Amino acid sequence: MKTLNLAVIGKDVSKSTSPQIHTFIAEHMGNRVNYKRISVPEDEFENCVASFFKDLDGFNVTIPYKLSIMPHLKSIQCDAEVFGAVNTVRTRDRAGDNTDGLGFALMLKNNGVEVNGKEVLLLGAGGAGRSVAKKLADAGATVYVYDRRTENAQAIAKEFKGVFALDEIKVKPYFAIINATGVGMHKTEGISPVGEDILKLCSVAVDLIYTPRKSRFLEIAEQCGKKIINGEAMLFYQAYFSECIYFDLQPNENQAKLLFEKYTEESL
Repeated sequence: MKTLNLAVIGKDVSKSTSPQIHTFIAEHMGNRVNYKRISVPEDEFENCVASFFKDLDGFNVTIPYKLSIMPHLKSIQCDAEVFGAVNTVRTRDRAGDNTDGLGFALMLKNNGVEVNGKEVLLLGAGGAGRSVAKKLADAGATVYVYDRRTENAQAIAKEFKGVFALDEIKVKPYFAIINATGVGMHKTEGISPVGEDILKLCSVAVDLIYTPRKSRFLEIAEQCGKKIINGEAMLFYQAYFSECIYFDLQPNENQAKLLFEKYTEESL
């Protein structure tokens, strides 16, 4: 049985469930991981990078280091090159990849959400929003992106075909509304980035937030009778795809789905 030393690295990952998820996935795929949380203040990140490559076989990068890690890598692969952000690093060859988009797409697929030919409102144009916008557009959706920093939304719209930036959110019926902002977690828990006036017009509400499991955004949508999806499946699936990279395994979507169902059952 192969054992790898892995970690999730971010500004504050003290509450991250990545260790449990990665350990579960590895064990059920016949491997073993020693998976740690490593919180690093922004002013110390550059000084710590060398130790990550020395002490770990691989690591996941989260807010705010998905861009900061890139200059330290020898190659940027697959989706990471398209998204301009890395969430998975394999240290033996200093290769960076991004599994966020794959995780998001599989979450939609396994929840029976088909966006081809549909209009989608995406809230947030950060790293997660960027990957989500690309995957939605690739799936045939027309994507409207709103971000408080209009230039961020405009940058995505310029880069990806089928994606358009909004200066403000207009109340109109979208097939799906996706929250890729941080609004609804930590200090903003209990707050929704949009209100009932627009959520009551959509069919599906997706929140990339997974703690709390039902954000205020999803509570409002559910009260309006809408299909709701939280980000736990995306977190699990992107971890699954990362594990396949670490262990040189061919990913299998059906295996990922079955593992998530088993993980959810055991977590309840």
